[in-house]
Amino acid sequence: MSLLPLTLAAVHTDRFRALLLGDVRPEGIDLNFLSLPVEEIFYRQVEHEEFDVSELSLSSYVLTLDREEPPFVAIPVFPSRYFRHQSIFINERSGIRSPEDLIGKRVGVPEYQITASVWQRGLLHEDFGVAPQDVEYFTGGVDSVGRHEKITLGLPDDIKVQPIGPDDTLSRMLSEGRLDAVMSANVPSCFYTDSHVRRLFPDYKSVEKEYFARTRIFPIMHVVAIKRGVLEAHPWVARSLMKAFDESLRIAKEELMYRSSLKTMLPWLADHIEETVATMGDDFWTYGVESNRHVLDTFLKYSHQQGLAKKLRTADELFAPGSDSSFVV
Repeated sequence: MSLLPLTLAAVHTDRFRALLLGDVRPEGIDLNFLSLPVEEIFYRQVEHEEFDVSELSLSSYVLTLDREEPPFVAIPVFPSRYFRHQSIFINERSGIRSPEDLIGKRVGVPEYQITASVWQRGLLHEDFGVAPQDVEYFTGGVDSVGRHEKITLGLPDDIKVQPIGPDDTLSRMLSEGRLDAVMSANVPSCFYTDSHVRRLFPDYKSVEKEYFARTRIFPIMHVVAIKRGVLEAHPWVARSLMKAFDESLRIAKEELMYRSSLKTMLPWLADHIEETVATMGDDFWTYGVESNRHVLDTFLKYSHQQGLAKKLRTADELFAPGSDSSFVV
């Protein structure tokens, strides 16, 4: 029986390394793994649907479900997770001393719809009373010019979003005081060069650990999405890929715990792992719907509240039937 050739575009991370190296092979699939930068993957997939399977922004994926003919179906594989308190930056000359001071301020975001910003606006609203309507948002590249929204948005009139100039960057505008804050996934370069630019939460690790203890949320950034046409023609692909991604994650966790010699160039990796496990538990990075239902439902609530998703969905509506890793035996 011949194998089904599929191309997967994803970032080369430890979670995916066994798939990239061929140590794990999805049943019935000849997988061509393209290791590419994340922004390139997102642009090429959302704009042109170039790959059979790809890593994809959770936010972008959710918004594609509002289309008349949604192009993708996801499986509950979460290649990127990240606490986002640490990537909110302010210019202290703007008078911001606490999160509540963001009300009425000018805040830069690479795109209004990106997953990191959805989480950041959500936590600012729930924990500090800063609603999306309380801030004026400016979109554009953090350190490169020319970035724009990958998905056309139909936002409510009370949410204020506008693009920056074609020759501007968010980093430059923050340093010059034309923006009061920047919320992004990346660290703006001015953070390293301008002494007035600092994090909103300087002791972000303590803040994020308290946030996790209180909410049990380890924010999900990305999913794995399959082109709908591929899945309609070969429904078994979702289960086969899910099993392979689960196995690759298992191997990555096993290698992370290896102690005979260091597999990464971090001399105190053991201490970091012990701290993480003490804070978040042994199984701190999981795939599947059930163990992440509260995280997914929280994100879906935020997306809808912020004027992005047109309907309030549930976690079960996001994924291919039968693909949940809790069903894998």
